[in-house]
Amino acid sequence: MMSTGGLITRSAALLPAAEKPPVTTPRDPAREAAERELSKPLYHQDDPGLLQRALDRLWEWVGNLFDHASGAAPGGTLGLVAIAVLAALALAALWWRLGSPRRTATATAGVFDDTLRSAADHRTAAAAHATAGRWTEAVQERMRAVVRSLEERTLLDPRPGRTADEAAAEAALSLPDHAEALRAAARTFDDVTYGGRPGDEAMYTRLHTLDTTLARTKPLLTGPPA
Repeated sequence: MMSTGGLITRSAALLPAAEKPPVTTPRDPAREAAERELSKPLYHQDDPGLLQRALDRLWEWVGNLFDHASGAAPGGTLGLVAIAVLAALALAALWWRLGSPRRTATATAGVFDDTLRSAADHRTAAAAHATAGRWTEAVQERMRAVVRSLEERTLLDPRPGRTADEAAAEAALSLPDHAEALRAAARTFDDVTYGGRPGDEAMYTRLHTLDTTLARTKPLLTGPPA
């Protein structure tokens, strides 16, 4: 006769393998094993490249920004579109009114136009513009008077196409004490002529003072010391 304990032992031995208690792995080692497995190149062959991921993040950021802006703008998305259109129209009107920046493209143009006039003629024109409050034109004509006066005194050789910067650098050779004032005058001329900066009375006064000062200054005919 078989005992109860023997019967239980015999029954357990006859259980199928699938019904045996599963083998368990602690949580941390299991996670580390999964990470090692998923880090293999096999699982990342179809991942997007670095550039694609960056573009995806950029478009995601733009989309979120647009969503927030449309939510905050009156009228939602339609209101945001209307604001963008109005801003574009305002920029177009400003561009049409002021013109495109020209300093870079034309700052190498000469001081004089095609009309040959004396220093006295330029001074007369400058004074007339100053009296009328046309300070930009007054500044331009006074700088032309400075350069033409230096040419008439043979401190500069008459040369078509000479820029204000070139005139200042060449004149400084025989008028070294006024080199900085000449460079400042050239910058002022370029700013109002090519940079779109409006002239003012202070600019004109500085050029007027420079013109009258240079007319009384004796040049250094032998050039600067070596």
